[in-house]
Amino acid sequence: QVQLVESGGDLVQRGGSLRLFCLASGFILDDYSIGWFRQAPGKEREGVSCIRSGDGRTYYADSVKGRFTISRGKAKNTVYLQMNSLIPEDTAVYYCRTGDCAGPPLTIVLSGTMKNDSWGPGTQVTVSS
Repeated sequence: QVQLVESGGDLVQRGGSLRLFCLASGFILDDYSIGWFRQAPGKEREGVSCIRSGDGRTYYADSVKGRFTISRGKAKNTVYLQMNSLIPEDTAVYYCRTGDCAGPPLTIVLSGTMKNDSWGPGTQVTVSS
């Protein structure tokens, strides 16, 4: 079964750090560009960061640039999102999906075999003030 599972979300204080994990099963994550998205209560889902397949170029939304870092794991089936200097505005459910990266400004177009799949539960990040 082809799927992506997010984990690593937690409750942290302002200024804290978290590392999110995007784990693939049923396919090799390294073959795809991967985007991280987030959705805060009452807001639309937005792209946060993206890492391109092949050259590994990375892209970030302006709101997280300099604080978040996207990278691939050595195991070839994991993508990380390192989040530092967290602020309450980062509170959201975070998701990862296969997609095409472009920008700036960051644009992530869903693509691949999971393109039309429904969004899973994601992982909750809550930043307290």
